[in-house]
Amino acid sequence: MDLAGEFLGAREAEHNLIFGICSNIEADPTMFGEGAPYLATVLHGDRVVGAAIRTPPWRLVLSVMDHPGAAHRLVDDLMDEELPGVVGPSMAAEHFAEGWTRVTGTPSRIKTRERAFQLRRVTPPPPAPGRMIRSDQSHHGLLAAWAKAFNEEALDGPAADWDLMAERWIKGIGRTAYLWEDGGRAVSLTGVGGLTPHGTRVGPVYTPPEARGRGYASNLVAQVSQLQLDAGRQFVFLFTDLANPTSNKIYQDIGYEAVIDVDEYEFSTPD
Repeated sequence: MDLAGEFLGAREAEHNLIFGICSNIEADPTMFGEGAPYLATVLHGDRVVGAAIRTPPWRLVLSVMDHPGAAHRLVDDLMDEELPGVVGPSMAAEHFAEGWTRVTGTPSRIKTRERAFQLRRVTPPPPAPGRMIRSDQSHHGLLAAWAKAFNEEALDGPAADWDLMAERWIKGIGRTAYLWEDGGRAVSLTGVGGLTPHGTRVGPVYTPPEARGRGYASNLVAQVSQLQLDAGRQFVFLFTDLANPTSNKIYQDIGYEAVIDVDEYEFSTPD
């Protein structure tokens, strides 16, 4: 990270996910599992042209690549590993996935097209009934259930210890969970964490299906984002799924501005 820090920091918004993963590892080295993280920096001469991080069993996360061969150098370095997929800026992810299939024979396909957003100033949405609260121990079971539901609906990622995740969120380890409460009942969840040099990231954002369309998530994300700015953060980041135009519009309406498109590829064992 020391070697790549200046390169990543020059485009902090584009690299907010990498920064966030690193800050979470610093907060709790076991947060993503017992395996040692993979950290790589790609040089062209003495110039940094790319970086990557992976916390097994999760996918590889790429930086912007400033040289056309940078992604392929990472393929060469990882070709003997079992890799479930890759996520990164669209061109970098495409180059890595193409190289991975060519070198390993493993098919790849796009799983999700996302967009990274950055906020500097909140535009308050139309008010929704209720209020924002910080989660506490009484919400443990709800946080575990909603974290699992979000993973199944939006990420389709590896199974996790949802109870442990909820406990960390309640204690503010790596991420802090906030809820929107209406009539004494929790109706929406968001988290904030993954520190960057000058900001932090909002996510996940989850509202159970029966409570959607009422402005709960918009107000929750807006208030949590404002809380971060009030605490001295210059930026707040989040990711959206481009297949969900509703969420993309909601976040832009409260002040989030598009930064870069990010694609996730998954790799499968050839028949």
